[in-house]
Amino acid sequence: MVRAWLMQSFETQPFHGTPFPTIAAPDDMPSWDATTVWPGGFIESADVRRAHLEPGRASFWVRTPVALVADEQVSAVARTAGLLDIANGMSTRVSPTEVAFPNLDLTVHLFAMPHGEWVGFDTNVSFGASGIGLTHSVVSDVRGPIGTSSQILTVRPATR
Repeated sequence: MVRAWLMQSFETQPFHGTPFPTIAAPDDMPSWDATTVWPGGFIESADVRRAHLEPGRASFWVRTPVALVADEQVSAVARTAGLLDIANGMSTRVSPTEVAFPNLDLTVHLFAMPHGEWVGFDTNVSFGASGIGLTHSVVSDVRGPIGTSSQILTVRPATR
């Protein structure tokens, strides 16, 4: 299910700002091959720059040359939305060979319209003691933070 609210815009430029911290620019982060952890076509298509800070904590940028809809121009919001689900796999707490932690939902709140091809994430992954986890990100574009995303996780030992 997708739910979107269309809100009327007002001029609030004199008041804009956020206390969310900015992350290093894409060119200031090393390239990272996400296929070393995750298989699949979506991951293969992603250009990822990542600073892995500790288990469950990373900042990263992602973009893809693959169009969201072939031969169609899409809005910056739609292009960004197509990349948001990647957050859970970029800041792993534990190897996915040991623990499965798929997300059950994705909730996003944007307070600014996205700009540019890169989508940035400042991400924390938390696992509780009873099989529930949370991936939470501050989402950015090249100008700075533009919103947040959260994903509830089901955490369980990986099957072999």
